[in-house]
Amino acid sequence: MKRIGVLGSMVWDTIYGRDAAQPATEEWGGIAYALAALDATLSDHWRIVPLVKVGRDLAPKADTFLRTLRHQAPGTRFIEVPEANNRVTLRYYSAERRCEQMRGGVPPWTWPELGPQLADLDALYINFISGFELTLETARVLRRGFDRFLYADLHSLFLGTGEDGTRYLQSPPQALEWLACFDTVQLNEEEMAQLGGDPLAVAASALARGCTTMCVTLGPRGAVYFTGSPVRTARIAAPVEGGASDLEAAIRAGCRMAARNVSHRGATGLRDHLLGRLTAV
Repeated sequence: MKRIGVLGSMVWDTIYGRDAAQPATEEWGGIAYALAALDATLSDHWRIVPLVKVGRDLAPKADTFLRTLRHQAPGTRFIEVPEANNRVTLRYYSAERRCEQMRGGVPPWTWPELGPQLADLDALYINFISGFELTLETARVLRRGFDRFLYADLHSLFLGTGEDGTRYLQSPPQALEWLACFDTVQLNEEEMAQLGGDPLAVAASALARGCTTMCVTLGPRGAVYFTGSPVRTARIAAPVEGGASDLEAAIRAGCRMAARNVSHRGATGLRDHLLGRLTAV
């Protein structure tokens, strides 16, 4: 049985504006989406090991969500911390424009905390939900101390935080050093633009520093990847049967799941939705 670690932040979302006829939606978001998606797509040879700190105020509710995962490794749990859990208010002005405010203060992982958790993992998936899950120094030590597959969605590394908790797009300091800490990195089109005006040049710089694949999501236009030396790139627009490499097949599967996710609210019941099933009550 193989084990994949999933590192990120559970976030309690309050969402306005997704449906003008409905009141605000309150639901789990953040790493809960990734946990549900993995639970829907992993084969029975894999087990999920959550590496997630949860504030004491929401720990019981988070544990209820964790118990819904069929691929959860036996005996694993979220780690309760005394700080207030991260909460985010999202206000949508259109399908793709929103304002995000975050409050709460779950602390980042240090290497002495994280290192012992990795010994029996076959792969590690990191999703920067708050942007504060790891410091760059911890990520560097992780790269040296973990010789198996490292995948990182860098999303909130590109978000600064105002005094009132409002998030805003920015290029993270030492961005290329962050990219070098992982085998495969995922970011979106706006985030890629923060790194420079020439995507191919940005990708070449990242790949030269040890990253093996960059995947850039393009919303309804699919995703583009950069890999290899010399750099090979292609855009994956829609599922096409046959003739795809493993990388392209994985990106197509991700695009299919992302499209299905659009019509679902929150992470509760998301696994069954992605599988096309009615959610179990």
